Amino acid sequence: MSEAPAPAPSGPSPKPTAPPRRGRFTRYLLGFIAAILLADAIVGEKGLLSLIKARRDFQSVEQALHESRQHNTELREQARRLREDAKAVEEVARRELGLIKPGEKLFIVREAEKK
Repeated sequence: MSEAPAPAPSGPSPKPTAPPRRGRFTRYLLGFIAAILLADAIVGEKGLLSLIKARRDFQSVEQALHESRQHNTELREQARRLREDAKAVEEVARRELGLIKPGEKLFIVREAEKK
């Protein structure tokens, strides 16, 4: 004895009921909390913008360190040359102090004023 399936109800289907007020409030509250967490993740103290700024600062400090190391290398080389090479000492004395050897003549050439 098998029973026949029940016939489908005819006519329009019943309208879904609106979610209870409490469920809607919970969704809005969760959305608000998610928005706050997202904003904090982007602009917060340890957020994305702070991370980008820290990386930029790190790169500029790293560049300054590289330039300082290069300058130190150049200064070490100049100090070595001044200790070991008398011509280097003479070159610096002539260039920076304006010194000349006995018997040399110094000529200062100035440009004429244009009228």
